[in-house]
This record gives sequence, C-alpha cells and structure tokens, in this order.
Amino acid sequence: MRFPHALLLFLAVANPQPAVAQVAAADSGDTGWMILCALLLLFAALPGLMLRFAGQVNVRSALSVAAQVAAVAGTVSLAWAVAGYSLAYAPGDSWLGGGANLMLANLGALRDGLTVPESAFVLFQLALALLAAGLMVGAVAERTAIGWWLAFAPLWLLIVYAPVVHAVWGGGWLAELGVMDFAGGLTDHATAGFSALALALIVGSRRERTQPGHAPLLALTGGALLWIGLSGAVGGWALGATDDAATAILNHHFAACAGALLWALLDRVLARRSSATGILSGALAGIAAISASAALIGTGGAMLIGAIAAILCRLAALATGKWVDDAAQIFVIHGVGGAAGALLLPVFALPMLGGVGFEQNVSLLGALAAQGIGLAVIALWALVGSAIAALMVSLLIPMRVSPEAEAEGLDAAQHGQQSWDFR
Repeated sequence: MRFPHALLLFLAVANPQPAVAQVAAADSGDTGWMILCALLLLFAALPGLMLRFAGQVNVRSALSVAAQVAAVAGTVSLAWAVAGYSLAYAPGDSWLGGGANLMLANLGALRDGLTVPESAFVLFQLALALLAAGLMVGAVAERTAIGWWLAFAPLWLLIVYAPVVHAVWGGGWLAELGVMDFAGGLTDHATAGFSALALALIVGSRRERTQPGHAPLLALTGGALLWIGLSGAVGGWALGATDDAATAILNHHFAACAGALLWALLDRVLARRSSATGILSGALAGIAAISASAALIGTGGAMLIGAIAAILCRLAALATGKWVDDAAQIFVIHGVGGAAGALLLPVFALPMLGGVGFEQNVSLLGALAAQGIGLAVIALWALVGSAIAALMVSLLIPMRVSPEAEAEGLDAAQHGQQSWDFR
C-alpha cells in the first residue's frame, strides 16, 4: 500500500530528529523546576481562566465561556507544536524565527545557554502561549461563537504572538533595541490585553450586560488560581531553581498584595464600597505589572509597581467602562497593567532603588526610550494583527452568534445536552 506524498512529508517532518550531542548534561533540579512552573501556568491558563470567566458572565453562558477556553487551549497547543515555537525561537532573522523546529523537530538535549532540555523549555513556553490566548476569551464572552475561536486562536498565535515573542525573547529586533521584559509584562499581558481590546471593539457590546457576574465566588476562585499559577511565569523565567526564581516569586506576591489593597482603597473612594472581586482585580493588575521586572528590582520597588499599576488600571476601568464591553476587564487589567509595569521597569531597576541596574553603556533615558518604543510597537501590532486575523476568520465563520442565541444564552439545552453555536 502506497502513502500519498503529502502524508510521507508530514511524517518525515513530525518525526523528531536526534539531537546533536552536547558536552554538558541537563541539571535535574533546574529541569524539574521548569516543568513545575509550566504546570503552575497550565493551572492558571485552564481551570483559573475557566472559573474566573464563568463567574463573570451571565449564568446562561457560563459553560460556553469555559468551553471556549478549553477549545483555545487545544488549537493553540497544536499550532505551537506545528509552527509557533519555531517561528518564535528557531534561528531566523530579526523579525521571525526560521523553520528548524517545525513539528518540534531538531530539539536539543539542552536549550542553548541553559541547563534544561529544550523540551522543558518548549513546555514552559507553550504554557505562556496558552495563557495569553486564553485571556482574550473573557473580553468577548457571551457573544462569540466557539467555532470562530477554533480558527482565530491558532491564527492569532502565528501572526501576532509568535512574532512578538521572537522580537523580545527570541533575540529579535526589539531585544537588539534594548527592550526588557523578564516574564511577560509586554509579550503576554500587554499583547493579550491590546488584542482583547481590538476584539471587543470589533464584536461590539453585549445586548444585556451582566455586572459584576452571576457567581462572584467562582470569579474569586479563578482569580486566586491565577494569582498562584502566574507565579510559575516569573519563577520559570529564572530558567532554573535559583535565587532569582525565589526573588521573582516574592516580588510577584508583594506586587499582588499591594495592588489588591490599592484597588480596594480606590473602590472605597470612587464607589464608596470595596468589593471582593475588586481585590482580586487589583492583585491581577499588580501581577501583570510586575511580570516585566520581577527578578530585576527590589522588594520596595515591587510593592510600588503593584500599587501604581492598581491605581492606573482602576482609573482606566472608570474611563473605558462605557465604551468597551469587556466583562473580564482584560484590557484594563492585563493591557494597562502590563504596559505600566514595562514603563516603570527602568526606574525601579536603578541600584539606588534596590534594582540590579543596567548593562554597560545603557542609561535610564535610553532604557525608558526603548521600553516606550517596544510598548508602542507591541500594542499597535496586537491591535492591528488581531483585527486582521479576526476579520479574515469572520469571512468564513461569523464571529458573533445570532441575536436569538445571545438572548437565550450560549448554554441553551437541547434534548438534555449542552450545545453551542458553531456557526
């Protein structure tokens, strides 16, 4: 029996190639740490986002939004294995990675310059990609079709997320410019936040807004899982079980605590009452902000970054609430929070403020300029690239469900089983 040539080519590419022998051996402690951090991130990206979003929407659409997070995780995982990792990290040019790692072929026994196998690095990066893609689901919940997400999410990964990762973390042109992002303040939080803004503006407002959601306890539980799980991002980017990893997780926690308290205080001032959901929103704003600098600053700097981010995000929520329908406040918390943290990084990285300082020949003004350019480019590309991907998919699969389906709720039962509109 003869196989088609296309199938033979697929099998040849999909078969992992033997790695080139390397002198150094993987450190089992660092490898275990990277795998653990990846699992923490997966807890955040799956049950964390599912519970948080399900609690923030109408009860009639809670199951659908959780299903959309799961669908996005599945399609993005496959796209990451097929081409996403290679476009982000394989040797290429300043703009995009090459094809050496398509279908995860040719992975090294060690990731270049690290003490962990490249497979562990791939797993950790996959978890970060799932988090970024999953965040967008909450911004347009209750009105988008799951079938549209199945096509949009992998396309977004390839044309928006992978180029940004390569530019910043893969040695691309933003890294050459001097843009700093320790654990995803720009590449994950800001990219997802500004992409979510584009989607929310394209799809429009819900016909019936649900504020603050039908199950605040679910939203709180999901937020707590994100608080814990996202420590895997800052800890894992230390790339080993080191003092940097412990420092980063400590700063992550301090920023979250400061953000939670400041958001609650602002709620008290602006709305005359604090809320449990607001406390978690402030914590997540602090986490988004500290991601860019977690291992690069001191304890006081982490607290101040978390507090400043909470203030900016709470004011952004007040300013955008009437014209952006984003039930999960993805743009406000992750977009504005990640952007604020990236811009604050150079200031709090100064040795006089407890930071690690800059490389030789890098000044504070130069670092601020690089961060500003990096943020502007990433925000613009997230907005434009996401809009292009969304409209391309919408030519084949409608983005928004029918008015009847939206009014009835996306979890409408038929014959005793849950169903979703794939059209």
